[in-house]
Amino acid sequence: MISSSTAAANNNGQTPAGGGLKTYFKTPEGRYKLHYEKTHPAALLHYAHGKTITQVTLAQLKDKPSATAAPTSSNLGVSSGVRSAAARFLGTGNGSRALSFVGGNGGSKSVSGSNRTGLYGASTSNNLPSNSNFDAKGTYLIFNVGDTVFISDLNSQDKDPIKSIHFSNSNPVCHAFDEDSKDGHDLLIGLASGDVYSVSLRQQLQDVGKKLVGAQHYNKDGCVNNSRCNSIAWVPSGDGTFIVAYADGNLYVYEKNKEGSGDPSFPIIKDQTQFSVAHARNSKNPIARWHICEGSVNSIAFSRDGAYIATVGRDGYLRIFDYKSEQLICGGKSYYGALLCCSWSMDGKYILTGGEDDLVQVWSMDDRKIIAWGEGHNSWVSGVAFDSYWSAPNTDGTGENVVYRFGSVGQDTQLLLWDLEMDEIVVPVRRPPGGSPTFSTGSQSSHWESGCPVGTLQPAPRMRDVPKLSPLVAHRVHTEPLSGLLFTPQSILTVCREGQIKIWMRPGFAESQTNSDTLLATSLKDKPLSTGKTSSYRQ
Repeated sequence: MISSSTAAANNNGQTPAGGGLKTYFKTPEGRYKLHYEKTHPAALLHYAHGKTITQVTLAQLKDKPSATAAPTSSNLGVSSGVRSAAARFLGTGNGSRALSFVGGNGGSKSVSGSNRTGLYGASTSNNLPSNSNFDAKGTYLIFNVGDTVFISDLNSQDKDPIKSIHFSNSNPVCHAFDEDSKDGHDLLIGLASGDVYSVSLRQQLQDVGKKLVGAQHYNKDGCVNNSRCNSIAWVPSGDGTFIVAYADGNLYVYEKNKEGSGDPSFPIIKDQTQFSVAHARNSKNPIARWHICEGSVNSIAFSRDGAYIATVGRDGYLRIFDYKSEQLICGGKSYYGALLCCSWSMDGKYILTGGEDDLVQVWSMDDRKIIAWGEGHNSWVSGVAFDSYWSAPNTDGTGENVVYRFGSVGQDTQLLLWDLEMDEIVVPVRRPPGGSPTFSTGSQSSHWESGCPVGTLQPAPRMRDVPKLSPLVAHRVHTEPLSGLLFTPQSILTVCREGQIKIWMRPGFAESQTNSDTLLATSLKDKPLSTGKTSSYRQ
């Protein structure tokens, strides 16, 4: 058992009048303080729009393009020299995306000359009034509530969003941002109907209307897949390639600059329980279909280098694929029920999952096994993410042991923070026939059997055979069930399914925030994982 500092319930914070929620929580390195909140306008009526789970995406736009410049990648896209947190934690799957539940794919219609779009009120006019008072640069939060996508300025303490995009016929479910976009279309939005749009975030911000402008439309009217679009991701360094996961167990691969096809001509899936890949017979979108499982694909995440893609689904399995070779590498089952979320560590060595068994599962790519279960949530785990900006205090970087900090949120309204230190994991050695189990510390790879064939999906291990982690911090952060979390250099962001986002500032950052755009820009490059003994900073 990995012990934590005192139980999470003892992380006392100040309680606002009548609110019942604490405004800070303690960690060994100091207090995280609630700085401000973001949400949708108060007039939004949830019952009128139907239930959707709020997801949040982080996006950074660079300097405003010159008014006379041609629409090239340098002035419409996001600078490839700066790694945005959106790609780091959402687009590339290195952090948790908010809870996603299923989706559809589609054929795209590319935009050439005039901007052509499909249904759902997306505007086709190139002569719409522009918002000349907004320069469309900085860091933004994109989140969905009901039938609307909202955009907030992260660097402003204004609670209400600065932009809303309304969809008249279906609810948005998921979104992803690509800072490396070469043609300005850097934002993907997936709908419950299965329709998918790609748009320029900057163009949406500069327009005063409430409809999409300049959008490319994929899977129009569910022509390829009419199930719910649960999760969406840009392929890292994929030059405009993206993947959409649906509620019927399929993933579809798109290239945003290719035109769509009303008849993709994919073969009938003969065995819904088996993984299969089919390629389009023509050069139009979608270019490929991956059948993952029987039942919903709930979330997908790319390793940072784009080599691997992880999926989690209704059947409770984590599956890890080699993206280029289109091959199932390994995977394993939850202890109980569906898996709802997944996230990669920055070095690609570990994958977090969470789901209906209330556990946070830590999967090792080196060992192709579950190496630890995090116990601490009292309900379904709906978001997981590694904190690549955190480093262990009071360490000189000379130690050999790597410490990972990660977080999880659940429907129990709690944020949990965890420290994963490999030298302190107690690894059960396999029980000999008729004998009793023994335990050992150190590298788990010397104890697990690693001879499982490529493509093997392992059953759920017994509870007594997996090391347990205890949370470093457990803090009730919202009154509604949580749907996701993000880490930035200065803060932790938590979001509930009803569309409220809270920004928790890290210890040591100023109490007051200036009006500049430096909140994220100062430290967007990845910090190396720290080394040292956890005991050096535990209380």
